[in-house]
Amino acid sequence: MAKKNMFNEHAEGPVAEAIEEQTAKLPSDVFLWASVGAMTAALALQCMGRKHTSLFIGQWAAPFLLFGIYNKLVKQEGHD
Repeated sequence: MAKKNMFNEHAEGPVAEAIEEQTAKLPSDVFLWASVGAMTAALALQCMGRKHTSLFIGQWAAPFLLFGIYNKLVKQEGHD
C-alpha cells in the first residue's frame, strides 16, 4: 500500500517507489556521462555516414540528462 506524504494528498505507487529507491543509489555523474557518451557515439556514427543511426543515438542525450535531474531531485527531496 502506498504511503501518503504530509504535504501532498496524492501518494506514489509501489512501482514509482521502487524506481526512486533504486535510482537514488546511482551517482548523478552516471547520467551525465551517459549523455556525453550518446553524443560522442552519435558524432562518430555521423562521421561514418550512418545518418539514421546517429540521429537515433543522438536523441538519447536529452532523456539521460532528464533522468539525471530526476535522480538529483529524488536524492534531495527523498521519496514518500
